[in-house]
Amino acid sequence: MAAFRRFAADAGDDGVVLVRVEIARGSTPRDRGAFMAVSRTDSFGTIGGGRLELDAVAHARRILEGHEPVPLALPLGPAIGQCCGGHVTLGFERIGPDRSETVERLIEAEDRADPEVWLFGGGHVSRALVRALALLPLRTHVVESRAEELGRTPQGAARHLTPLPESLVANIAPGSSVIVLTHDHALDFLIVSAALERDDLAEIGMIGSDTKRATFESQYKREGGNAARLERLTCPIGLKIADKRPEVIAATVAAQIMASLAAYRAKPTGVPG
Repeated sequence: MAAFRRFAADAGDDGVVLVRVEIARGSTPRDRGAFMAVSRTDSFGTIGGGRLELDAVAHARRILEGHEPVPLALPLGPAIGQCCGGHVTLGFERIGPDRSETVERLIEAEDRADPEVWLFGGGHVSRALVRALALLPLRTHVVESRAEELGRTPQGAARHLTPLPESLVANIAPGSSVIVLTHDHALDFLIVSAALERDDLAEIGMIGSDTKRATFESQYKREGGNAARLERLTCPIGLKIADKRPEVIAATVAAQIMASLAAYRAKPTGVPG
């Protein structure tokens, strides 16, 4: 929000033009509802880049010069140098400096719609993952039982200090991703077991190895866990590559999280995760 307020302040008395994707048919860079703001010299946000965005910015700046804010319909084909094949209709609204809250509300609504990722454990991989996830449209939480480790969490994540991390699992928002990376295998077991009791999480992942997974599965079944639920556990997390530096692991796990969240959101309503 601070970034937009700086942008709006720089726009001065001219205000900005709010550009929104009103209709998106076929293959398009962004979906209906995507938006950006355009000033005489800058822009905030994106509707997909390329010639589509260049034409939108030019149209918005004509509106700032006094033209009517009429919609713009663009076929995304050879005529404008794009090959998506879809069709987009853009809406334009001039926003004066006294109405910047109009765009702020859109930004806030978009932020609220971002899915949550809960990282249990605040060690090296967790910290690298927080930094990787900070670039993505996510709301990241870190849960730790050790105050010192939690204090080392980078900016960009909500922090939760508790002696019983597993107790927070029940209240995590549906559709969230849960990634377990604690310093204690016994604690990992408690957290993952609690997560497996839910059928509305996008992902349940645990750092480790094939051996760790086999040990977990054996204990889970021995303690009466439903073996069918184990299909929803991803362990090990990330790609199996030789480089095990935290930043490299974090990059592959971040990609995995985004893929899992997208797959969950694509499921028909009411289908358990």
